Amino acid sequence: MDLPTFWFALIAALWLGYLFLEGFDFGVGMLLPILGRDERERRVLINTIGPVWDGNEVWLIVAGGATFAAFPGWYASLFSTAYLPLLVLLLMLIGRGVAFEYRGKVDTARWRRTWDAVIVLASWVAPMMVGLVLSASVFGLPLDANGDRVGGPQVVLSAATVLGALAVWGFAFLHGAVFLSLKTAGEVRERARLFALRFGVPLLLPVIGLLLWAQLTEGHAWTWAPLGVAVLAALAGIVRMRSRREGQAFALQGVALAGAVVALFGSLWPNVLPSTLDPAWSLSIAETASSPYTLTVITWVAAFGTPAVLVYQAWTYWVFRKRIGAHHIPPVHAP
Repeated sequence: MDLPTFWFALIAALWLGYLFLEGFDFGVGMLLPILGRDERERRVLINTIGPVWDGNEVWLIVAGGATFAAFPGWYASLFSTAYLPLLVLLLMLIGRGVAFEYRGKVDTARWRRTWDAVIVLASWVAPMMVGLVLSASVFGLPLDANGDRVGGPQVVLSAATVLGALAVWGFAFLHGAVFLSLKTAGEVRERARLFALRFGVPLLLPVIGLLLWAQLTEGHAWTWAPLGVAVLAALAGIVRMRSRREGQAFALQGVALAGAVVALFGSLWPNVLPSTLDPAWSLSIAETASSPYTLTVITWVAAFGTPAVLVYQAWTYWVFRKRIGAHHIPPVHAP
Protein backbone atom coordinates (compact mmCIF):
# COMPACT_ATOMS: atom_id res chain seq x y z
CA MET A 1 0.00 0.00 0.00
CA ASP A 2 1.43 3.38 -1.00
CA LEU A 3 1.46 6.27 1.47
CA PRO A 4 -1.46 8.27 -0.05
CA THR A 5 -3.72 5.22 0.13
CA PHE A 6 -2.50 4.49 3.65
CA TRP A 7 -3.40 8.00 4.79
CA PHE A 8 -6.78 7.81 3.09
CA ALA A 9 -7.48 4.64 5.09
CA LEU A 10 -6.10 6.25 8.26
CA ILE A 11 -8.37 9.29 7.89
CA ALA A 12 -11.32 6.93 7.47
CA ALA A 13 -10.25 5.19 10.69
CA LEU A 14 -10.04 8.54 12.49
CA TRP A 15 -13.59 9.38 11.43
CA LEU A 16 -14.64 5.94 12.61
CA GLY A 17 -13.14 6.62 16.03
CA TYR A 18 -14.76 10.04 16.21
CA LEU A 19 -18.21 8.84 15.22
CA PHE A 20 -18.08 5.92 17.64
CA LEU A 21 -16.82 7.86 20.67
CA GLU A 22 -18.41 11.26 20.11
CA GLY A 23 -21.52 9.53 18.80
CA PHE A 24 -22.60 8.33 22.22
CA ASP A 25 -21.57 11.72 23.67
CA PHE A 26 -24.05 13.39 21.36
CA GLY A 27 -26.64 10.73 22.13
CA VAL A 28 -26.39 11.32 25.88
CA GLY A 29 -26.96 15.04 25.34
CA MET A 30 -29.92 14.36 23.06
CA LEU A 31 -31.46 12.05 25.65
CA LEU A 32 -30.89 14.39 28.59
CA PRO A 33 -34.49 15.68 28.81
CA ILE A 34 -35.98 12.33 27.77
CA LEU A 35 -34.33 9.95 30.23
CA GLY A 36 -33.46 12.41 33.00
CA ARG A 37 -36.67 12.92 34.95
CA ASP A 38 -35.12 15.09 37.69
CA GLU A 39 -31.89 16.91 38.45
CA ARG A 40 -30.20 13.93 40.05
CA GLU A 41 -30.92 11.69 37.05
CA ARG A 42 -29.73 14.36 34.63
CA ARG A 43 -26.49 14.54 36.57
CA VAL A 44 -26.21 10.76 36.23
CA LEU A 45 -26.43 11.11 32.44
CA ILE A 46 -23.86 13.90 32.29
CA ASN A 47 -21.47 12.07 34.62
CA THR A 48 -21.39 9.05 32.31
CA ILE A 49 -19.50 11.14 29.76
CA GLY A 50 -17.97 13.71 32.12
CA PRO A 51 -14.46 12.16 32.18
CA VAL A 52 -14.29 11.40 28.45
CA TRP A 53 -16.27 13.85 26.30
CA ASP A 54 -13.41 16.30 25.74
CA GLY A 55 -10.99 13.48 24.89
CA ASN A 56 -13.45 12.12 22.35
CA GLU A 57 -13.43 15.43 20.47
CA VAL A 58 -9.69 15.06 19.89
CA TRP A 59 -10.50 12.54 17.16
CA LEU A 60 -12.25 15.27 15.15
CA ILE A 61 -9.26 17.59 15.49
CA VAL A 62 -6.86 14.85 14.43
CA ALA A 63 -9.06 13.86 11.46
CA GLY A 64 -9.13 17.45 10.24
CA GLY A 65 -5.42 17.91 10.86
CA ALA A 66 -4.56 14.68 9.08
CA THR A 67 -6.64 15.74 6.08
CA PHE A 68 -4.83 19.09 5.98
CA ALA A 69 -1.39 17.46 6.22
CA ALA A 70 -1.91 14.48 3.93
CA PHE A 71 -4.41 15.83 1.38
CA PRO A 72 -4.30 19.65 1.28
CA GLY A 73 -6.31 19.73 -1.94
CA TRP A 74 -9.12 17.70 -0.36
CA TYR A 75 -9.01 19.85 2.76
CA ALA A 76 -9.12 23.12 0.81
CA SER A 77 -12.02 22.20 -1.48
CA LEU A 78 -14.18 20.46 1.14
CA PHE A 79 -13.66 22.85 4.04
CA SER A 80 -14.06 26.01 1.92
CA THR A 81 -17.26 24.70 0.33
CA ALA A 82 -18.74 23.41 3.59
CA TYR A 83 -17.55 26.28 5.79
CA LEU A 84 -21.08 27.15 7.00
CA PRO A 85 -21.95 23.71 8.42
CA LEU A 86 -18.42 23.48 9.81
CA LEU A 87 -18.87 26.86 11.50
CA VAL A 88 -22.17 25.73 13.00
CA LEU A 89 -20.50 22.51 14.18
CA LEU A 90 -17.70 24.48 15.83
CA LEU A 91 -20.16 26.78 17.62
CA MET A 92 -22.18 23.80 18.84
CA LEU A 93 -19.09 22.05 20.20
CA ILE A 94 -17.96 25.21 21.97
CA GLY A 95 -21.37 25.83 23.49
CA ARG A 96 -21.70 22.22 24.57
CA GLY A 97 -18.31 22.21 26.27
CA VAL A 98 -19.03 25.46 28.10
CA ALA A 99 -22.40 24.11 29.23
CA PHE A 100 -20.85 20.97 30.71
CA GLU A 101 -18.44 23.08 32.73
CA TYR A 102 -20.82 25.84 33.79
CA ARG A 103 -24.12 24.10 34.61
CA GLY A 104 -22.96 23.18 38.12
CA LYS A 105 -21.43 26.56 38.98
CA VAL A 106 -24.65 28.09 40.36
CA ASP A 107 -27.25 26.21 42.40
CA THR A 108 -30.46 27.49 40.82
CA ALA A 109 -32.98 25.64 38.66
CA ARG A 110 -33.07 28.41 36.07
CA TRP A 111 -29.28 28.36 35.66
CA ARG A 112 -29.22 24.61 35.13
CA ARG A 113 -32.18 24.68 32.73
CA THR A 114 -30.39 27.25 30.58
CA TRP A 115 -27.22 25.21 30.24
CA ASP A 116 -29.18 21.98 29.80
CA ALA A 117 -30.93 23.62 26.85
CA VAL A 118 -27.52 24.46 25.35
CA ILE A 119 -26.36 20.86 25.80
CA VAL A 120 -29.49 19.47 24.16
CA LEU A 121 -29.47 21.94 21.25
CA ALA A 122 -25.77 21.40 20.53
CA SER A 123 -26.11 17.62 20.82
CA TRP A 124 -28.96 17.62 18.29
CA VAL A 125 -27.39 19.97 15.76
CA ALA A 126 -23.71 18.91 15.85
CA PRO A 127 -24.15 15.34 14.54
CA MET A 128 -26.29 16.66 11.69
CA MET A 129 -23.46 18.99 10.65
CA VAL A 130 -20.96 16.10 10.82
CA GLY A 131 -23.21 13.95 8.64
CA LEU A 132 -23.72 16.80 6.19
CA VAL A 133 -20.00 17.33 5.66
CA LEU A 134 -19.09 13.64 5.45
CA SER A 135 -21.87 12.82 3.00
CA ALA A 136 -20.90 15.85 0.89
CA SER A 137 -17.43 14.35 0.55
CA VAL A 138 -18.87 10.96 -0.46
CA PHE A 139 -21.52 12.15 -2.91
CA GLY A 140 -19.60 15.10 -4.26
CA LEU A 141 -19.86 18.85 -4.66
CA PRO A 142 -20.11 21.15 -7.71
CA LEU A 143 -16.40 21.64 -8.32
CA ASP A 144 -14.86 23.10 -11.45
CA ALA A 145 -11.60 22.02 -13.09
CA ASN A 146 -9.60 23.98 -10.50
CA GLY A 147 -11.35 22.32 -7.55
CA ASP A 148 -13.28 25.52 -6.75
CA ARG A 149 -16.93 25.54 -5.73
CA VAL A 150 -19.47 26.59 -8.34
CA GLY A 151 -22.47 28.31 -6.77
CA GLY A 152 -23.24 29.70 -3.33
CA PRO A 153 -22.71 28.12 0.08
CA GLN A 154 -26.09 26.40 -0.15
CA VAL A 155 -24.74 23.92 -2.71
CA VAL A 156 -23.62 21.70 0.16
CA LEU A 157 -27.31 20.96 0.76
CA SER A 158 -28.79 18.18 -1.34
CA ALA A 159 -31.08 15.21 -0.80
CA ALA A 160 -28.05 12.96 -0.24
CA THR A 161 -26.34 15.24 2.27
CA VAL A 162 -29.57 15.82 4.19
CA LEU A 163 -29.98 12.06 4.39
CA GLY A 164 -26.38 11.85 5.62
CA ALA A 165 -27.17 14.40 8.33
CA LEU A 166 -30.18 12.37 9.45
CA ALA A 167 -28.14 9.15 9.36
CA VAL A 168 -25.46 10.42 11.76
CA TRP A 169 -28.15 12.00 13.94
CA GLY A 170 -30.11 8.75 14.13
CA PHE A 171 -27.04 6.66 14.85
CA ALA A 172 -25.96 9.03 17.64
CA PHE A 173 -29.43 8.92 19.18
CA LEU A 174 -29.46 5.12 19.28
CA HIS A 175 -25.78 4.85 20.21
CA GLY A 176 -26.34 7.12 23.19
CA ALA A 177 -29.23 4.99 24.43
CA VAL A 178 -27.17 1.81 24.18
CA PHE A 179 -24.25 3.50 25.95
CA LEU A 180 -26.48 4.71 28.79
CA SER A 181 -27.97 1.27 29.25
CA LEU A 182 -24.38 0.01 29.59
CA LYS A 183 -23.12 2.76 31.91
CA THR A 184 -26.06 3.47 34.24
CA ALA A 185 -27.97 1.57 36.89
CA GLY A 186 -31.54 1.61 38.13
CA GLU A 187 -34.41 3.34 36.38
CA VAL A 188 -32.22 5.30 33.97
CA ARG A 189 -30.73 2.08 32.65
CA GLU A 190 -34.15 0.56 32.10
CA ARG A 191 -35.48 3.65 30.34
CA ALA A 192 -32.44 3.72 28.06
CA ARG A 193 -32.88 0.05 27.18
CA LEU A 194 -36.59 0.49 26.41
CA PHE A 195 -35.83 3.56 24.29
CA ALA A 196 -33.30 1.61 22.22
CA LEU A 197 -35.73 -1.26 21.75
CA ARG A 198 -38.66 0.97 20.83
CA PHE A 199 -36.92 3.43 18.50
CA GLY A 200 -33.82 1.51 17.39
CA VAL A 201 -35.09 0.35 14.00
CA PRO A 202 -36.66 3.72 12.99
CA LEU A 203 -33.44 5.52 13.95
CA LEU A 204 -31.42 3.12 11.79
CA LEU A 205 -33.53 3.65 8.66
CA PRO A 206 -31.66 6.82 7.53
CA VAL A 207 -28.36 4.97 8.00
CA ILE A 208 -29.52 2.07 5.85
CA GLY A 209 -30.92 4.48 3.26
CA LEU A 210 -27.62 6.39 3.10
CA LEU A 211 -25.58 3.22 2.65
CA LEU A 212 -27.84 1.93 -0.10
CA TRP A 213 -27.80 5.28 -1.90
CA ALA A 214 -24.02 5.43 -1.78
CA GLN A 215 -23.71 1.82 -2.92
CA LEU A 216 -26.11 2.19 -5.84
CA THR A 217 -24.63 5.47 -7.07
CA GLU A 218 -20.95 5.36 -6.12
CA GLY A 219 -20.21 1.88 -4.83
CA HIS A 220 -18.10 -1.02 -6.06
CA ALA A 221 -18.95 -4.70 -6.06
CA TRP A 222 -16.85 -5.40 -2.96
CA THR A 223 -18.49 -2.64 -0.87
CA TRP A 224 -21.68 -4.71 -0.68
CA ALA A 225 -19.90 -6.85 1.94
CA PRO A 226 -19.23 -4.10 4.53
CA LEU A 227 -22.70 -2.69 3.85
CA GLY A 228 -24.24 -6.04 4.74
CA VAL A 229 -22.06 -6.32 7.85
CA ALA A 230 -23.17 -2.84 8.96
CA VAL A 231 -26.88 -3.58 8.61
CA LEU A 232 -26.75 -7.02 10.21
CA ALA A 233 -24.58 -5.87 13.13
CA ALA A 234 -26.85 -2.89 13.84
CA LEU A 235 -29.96 -5.07 13.91
CA ALA A 236 -28.17 -7.72 15.96
CA GLY A 237 -27.28 -5.05 18.51
CA ILE A 238 -30.94 -4.25 19.04
CA VAL A 239 -31.68 -7.96 19.48
CA ARG A 240 -28.96 -8.24 22.13
CA MET A 241 -30.50 -5.28 23.95
CA ARG A 242 -33.67 -7.31 24.31
CA SER A 243 -31.64 -9.95 26.17
CA ARG A 244 -30.05 -7.24 28.37
CA ARG A 245 -26.61 -7.83 26.83
CA GLU A 246 -25.71 -4.16 26.69
CA GLY A 247 -21.97 -4.74 26.30
CA GLN A 248 -22.51 -6.95 23.27
CA ALA A 249 -24.99 -4.48 21.83
CA PHE A 250 -22.50 -1.63 22.25
CA ALA A 251 -19.76 -3.67 20.56
CA LEU A 252 -22.11 -4.53 17.70
CA GLN A 253 -22.85 -0.85 17.23
CA GLY A 254 -19.11 -0.40 16.74
CA VAL A 255 -19.00 -3.21 14.19
CA ALA A 256 -21.96 -1.65 12.36
CA LEU A 257 -20.26 1.73 12.27
CA ALA A 258 -17.01 0.18 11.02
CA GLY A 259 -18.88 -1.53 8.20
CA ALA A 260 -20.64 1.73 7.30
CA VAL A 261 -17.39 3.71 7.23
CA VAL A 262 -15.66 1.09 5.08
CA ALA A 263 -18.62 1.01 2.70
CA LEU A 264 -18.78 4.82 2.37
CA PHE A 265 -15.05 5.49 2.06
CA GLY A 266 -14.72 2.43 -0.16
CA SER A 267 -17.37 3.89 -2.44
CA LEU A 268 -15.45 7.16 -2.50
CA TRP A 269 -12.10 5.55 -3.44
CA PRO A 270 -10.02 6.33 -5.54
CA ASN A 271 -11.43 9.86 -5.22
CA VAL A 272 -11.50 12.02 -2.14
CA LEU A 273 -14.11 14.48 -3.42
CA PRO A 274 -16.18 13.81 -6.54
CA SER A 275 -17.33 16.66 -8.77
CA THR A 276 -21.04 16.64 -9.54
CA LEU A 277 -20.44 18.84 -12.58
CA ASP A 278 -18.01 16.59 -14.44
CA PRO A 279 -16.47 13.30 -13.19
CA ALA A 280 -13.22 14.32 -14.87
CA TRP A 281 -12.96 17.20 -12.39
CA SER A 282 -13.20 14.95 -9.33
CA LEU A 283 -10.35 15.20 -6.85
CA SER A 284 -8.46 11.93 -6.55
CA ILE A 285 -6.22 10.55 -3.83
CA ALA A 286 -3.14 10.79 -6.03
CA GLU A 287 -3.56 14.39 -7.20
CA THR A 288 -4.51 15.89 -3.82
CA ALA A 289 -1.88 14.09 -1.71
CA SER A 290 1.08 15.89 -0.19
CA SER A 291 4.63 15.22 -1.37
CA PRO A 292 6.21 11.84 -0.55
CA TYR A 293 8.57 13.55 1.91
CA THR A 294 5.66 15.17 3.82
CA LEU A 295 3.76 11.89 3.93
CA THR A 296 6.85 10.09 5.21
CA VAL A 297 7.40 12.61 8.00
CA ILE A 298 3.79 12.58 9.22
CA THR A 299 3.74 8.79 9.02
CA TRP A 300 6.64 8.61 11.48
CA VAL A 301 4.89 11.13 13.74
CA ALA A 302 1.69 9.10 13.63
CA ALA A 303 3.61 5.88 14.31
CA PHE A 304 4.70 7.21 17.71
CA GLY A 305 1.82 9.51 18.60
CA THR A 306 -1.16 7.34 17.75
CA PRO A 307 -0.33 4.39 20.07
CA ALA A 308 0.28 6.80 22.96
CA VAL A 309 -3.11 8.45 22.48
CA LEU A 310 -4.86 5.08 22.17
CA VAL A 311 -3.23 3.72 25.32
CA TYR A 312 -4.06 6.83 27.33
CA GLN A 313 -7.68 6.92 26.18
CA ALA A 314 -8.14 3.19 26.76
CA TRP A 315 -6.78 3.63 30.27
CA THR A 316 -9.24 6.48 30.90
CA TYR A 317 -12.19 4.33 29.88
CA TRP A 318 -10.92 1.47 32.03
CA VAL A 319 -10.66 3.69 35.10
CA PHE A 320 -14.22 4.98 34.64
CA ARG A 321 -15.71 1.67 33.51
CA LYS A 322 -18.24 1.11 36.32
CA ARG A 323 -21.94 1.89 36.17
CA ILE A 324 -23.33 5.10 37.64
CA GLY A 325 -26.62 5.35 39.51
CA ALA A 326 -28.56 8.09 41.25
CA HIS A 327 -27.19 6.89 44.60
CA HIS A 328 -23.66 7.81 43.43
CA ILE A 329 -24.55 11.48 42.92
CA PRO A 330 -23.51 13.70 45.88
CA PRO A 331 -25.40 16.83 46.95
CA VAL A 332 -24.82 19.98 44.93
CA HIS A 333 -21.87 22.10 46.04
CA ALA A 334 -22.14 25.43 44.27
CA PRO A 335 -22.33 29.12 45.29
